[in-house]
Amino acid sequence: MYVRATPRRNKDGSVVRYLQLAHNVWDPVAKRSKAQVIYNFGREDESSRAAIERLVASLSRFLAPEAALASSVGEGFAFLESRPLGGSYALDGLWRRLGIDALLRRALKGRRRDLSAERVLFALIANRALAPSSKLAAARWVAEDVHIEGLPETSDDACYRAMDWLLEISEAVEKEVFHAVASLLNLEVDLLFFDTTSTYFCADEADEPVARNERGEVTDTDDQATRQAGFRSYGHSKDHRDDLPQVIIGMAVTREGIPVRVWSWPGNSADVSLLAQVKADLREWTLGRVVWVADRGFASSENRRLLRRGDEHYIMAERLRGGSAEAVAALARAGRYRELAGNLRIKEVRISGAERFVICHNPDAAARDAAVRARLLARLQAMIDGSDALCPTRRAELRGAISVKPGLARLLRTTAGGLLRIDEAAIKAEQRLDGTWLLRCSDPSLSAEEIALGYKQLWQIERAWRDIKQVIDLRPVYHRKEERIRAHVLLCWLALLLIRVAENAGADSWPNLRRELERIKLGSFAGAVGSFRQRTEITAPQRAILAKLELPEPARITDLAPVAAAS
Repeated sequence: MYVRATPRRNKDGSVVRYLQLAHNVWDPVAKRSKAQVIYNFGREDESSRAAIERLVASLSRFLAPEAALASSVGEGFAFLESRPLGGSYALDGLWRRLGIDALLRRALKGRRRDLSAERVLFALIANRALAPSSKLAAARWVAEDVHIEGLPETSDDACYRAMDWLLEISEAVEKEVFHAVASLLNLEVDLLFFDTTSTYFCADEADEPVARNERGEVTDTDDQATRQAGFRSYGHSKDHRDDLPQVIIGMAVTREGIPVRVWSWPGNSADVSLLAQVKADLREWTLGRVVWVADRGFASSENRRLLRRGDEHYIMAERLRGGSAEAVAALARAGRYRELAGNLRIKEVRISGAERFVICHNPDAAARDAAVRARLLARLQAMIDGSDALCPTRRAELRGAISVKPGLARLLRTTAGGLLRIDEAAIKAEQRLDGTWLLRCSDPSLSAEEIALGYKQLWQIERAWRDIKQVIDLRPVYHRKEERIRAHVLLCWLALLLIRVAENAGADSWPNLRRELERIKLGSFAGAVGSFRQRTEITAPQRAILAKLELPEPARITDLAPVAAAS
C-alpha cells in the first residue's frame, strides 16, 4: 500500500497532481499487477497533505516507536544534548524491585505532600551513588546532567521537603525496606555485624547543649531527659579530628554486606552506651536467633550481658593489651594451633564455663606487626639518642612529647635517674602478641572455626564505612540542622543499600559498574515534525551487567512527541 501522485495537464498547459492511496493487485487475465485506488485525497495542496499526515499519525499509534519515527522523520532533526542514562536506570530498576517506590507512595497517601516526593528522594539517593554533591547542586544535576524517569527537574526546596518527609517516616521505611530486601534476596541474618564511626564538621563551634533522652533524641520532657548534649559535639574522632565537632553513626550489616539499618547520635556518645538502643530497635523486627559480631570497642561486661538477652549470642574481640584476667589466662594456656584457610591458625582455650575463647594467629599479620614495630623502634631511638646530655627539664619535655604518641610511648621506659631507654621487656611482650587476636563467644553451638571465620567477616562493616565515606561521600555534610543531618545519613544508607545489591548481583565493585553503565547515554533530538530521545546502542559489557542485575535494556526510543497536525 502506498500514496501515489497522478499528474493531469490542464488546457492552459499547467500541471495538477492528485494524491491517491493505492495498492497493487494481480490481474490473472493480463497476468500482471495493476494499481487499484483505495482512496482519493484530491488535489495536492495543504488540505490533502493534512489528511495524509492525520492518516500517518493514526497508523503510528499501532507501530513500535522506532517504526513510527522512521515513518515520520524527514531531514532537519537537531541534536540537542546527551545525558548519562545507565547508572540512574539501573538504580531505579533496583529501587522498584525492592519495592521502595511503592512503599514511599503508600506513605504519601493522606499526607499533604508533593506527589513527586518519591521521585525527588530517589534522585537524591541516585545523586549520592553517581555524583555526590550538595542538595542545591543535586537539583541542578537532575535538571541538567542526568535522566531521572518521571522527574525532569526539581528544586532545592523540594529536596529539603523530601528529606524532612523521609525523616518523619524513617522508622517505617527502615523496617519495611529490611523485610522487603530480606525476602527478595534471601538474606541470612543469623550474623549481624555492628560498628560505629564518626563524621566531622568544619564548624567553629559545637551545637548548644539541649536535653536528650537515652536514644540521643531531643526531648521536652524532664523525666525522659538523661543528659544535655548538642548534636554536633566534640568527642573521640575516628577520623583523627578531635578539634572539630562531629556526630556518631552506627550501622548493622549482614554477612552479605547488606546494610539493614543506620543510627545517628550526638558526637560525644560513647560506643559502649549505644548497643542497648540498637538491640531494642532490631528486636521489634522479629529477626529470630541472632549472633552479634562486634570489635573490642564494645566488649564491656554490660554490653555482653545485654546481647545475651532474648537467647541471642555474640562474638567479640578481647583487648590483649588491656591486661584483663581473661586475656592473661587465655594467652597462658598451651595448645596446638589448627590451620584454616586464608593463612589463619586457631586454638580454643577453656577458661570459663559461660564463655568460649578462641586465639587466632596470622603469620602474615605477625610479620607486618614486626615490621611496624621495627620502624617505631628506629624512630624512637633517633628521638632519644643524645638525650642523656640534656638537662632534666629538657629530658622531661622530650618524654612528654613522646607520651602523646601511643605507638612510641609503650616502647619507652624511664630509669630511676630520669634517663630515657628502650623498654626491652615491652618489646618482648609485644612480640608475643604479633599477629594474634583473642575472640570470646557466648554461643555453645558454634565451632571454633565458625567463631573465627564469623569474626573475620567483620570486614564487611569496615568496607561499608569505607564506601559510605569515599564512594557515596558522606562528608562534607552541607547541613547544620540536626533533622537535616539525620536525613542526610538516611540518604547515604539507602544509596549504600542499592549499590551493595548491585555489587552482589553484578559480581563487581560499584565504581566499575558505574563507569560502564554511565557510558549508556540518552540523546535528545528535535525537528519540524516533533521531538524524541534515543539511547546509545548497548554494548556487550553493558548488556552483561543488565542481565546480572535482571533488568531489561532501556527503551531505544522514548518521549516521542510528533507535532500535532493543524486542524
